[in-house]
Amino acid sequence: MDPIIKGKVYVLGDDIDTDQIIPAQYLMYNPAIPDERKLFGKYALCGVPEALAGLPAGRVSFVEQADPDNTRSAYTVIVGGRNFGCGSSREHAPLALAEAGIKAVVAEFYARIFYRNSVNGGYLIPFESAQRLVEKFRTGDDVVIDVPAGKLTNQRSGETFALKPLGDVAPIIEAGGVFEYAKQAGML
Repeated sequence: MDPIIKGKVYVLGDDIDTDQIIPAQYLMYNPAIPDERKLFGKYALCGVPEALAGLPAGRVSFVEQADPDNTRSAYTVIVGGRNFGCGSSREHAPLALAEAGIKAVVAEFYARIFYRNSVNGGYLIPFESAQRLVEKFRTGDDVVIDVPAGKLTNQRSGETFALKPLGDVAPIIEAGGVFEYAKQAGML
């Protein structure tokens, strides 16, 4: 886990569900095959309704589709609202975001299954914010997350926001997921 995460932010609203993060028609790809695994990144967030994509300005592409070989997003961090990752227990949702280049998601709170899948797979860091942030950021703002300090800074506005501590999941994320953590801890 990088102690400092820098990059551009993609802003989403409330109740972003796993079917919006990676629609079912893209689950035909096998994440165990490297060339197919990349495609999860290509199609990440393509199911988000136009009204919620890139808030508040409306539709902003998460992964530029003009280049058919592009599988990565220009964004590194997602700021979302309440209930991020609700819906089905799709393990592919945090994988898709990670394959697109997302290092962290900051949301008011998560559907527990998305949160656990993010941590268990070691895909990305699911931070919870101490306050509502979707109105404090614009898609494309440069941000810095100081992971040890638990702070998110909007470089455009200069504002810094507190993130809730990762708590007991921090060592699992640091290890790269639950299986790596279990190996390092001598459990496997």
